[in-house]
Amino acid sequence: MIAALSTIYAYTAIGAGIILAGAGLGSALGWGLICAKYLEGIARQPEMRPQLMGQMLFTGGLMEAFPMIVLGLSMWFVTANPFVGAFLSATSKAAGGH
Repeated sequence: MIAALSTIYAYTAIGAGIILAGAGLGSALGWGLICAKYLEGIARQPEMRPQLMGQMLFTGGLMEAFPMIVLGLSMWFVTANPFVGAFLSATSKAAGGH
């Protein structure tokens, strides 16, 4: 039983790390696209620079919120692991407990 719990914790930590890496990569790619389109817009219409900068920063702020949300979910999985409770419940029922 201890080996199974260790496996659950290990797989949860690995999964949380992969999820955080994906969120970081997605955010970095999003920032790259946002900045590229911002510079492209300035190149086409230089007089729109102030409006484009405001929109770029607003969109970038939304882009930065995504990894923070994923970080919160990952920390929930790591600290208050719901899989452990389900495993303990299933093993107690299998052992004849209520």
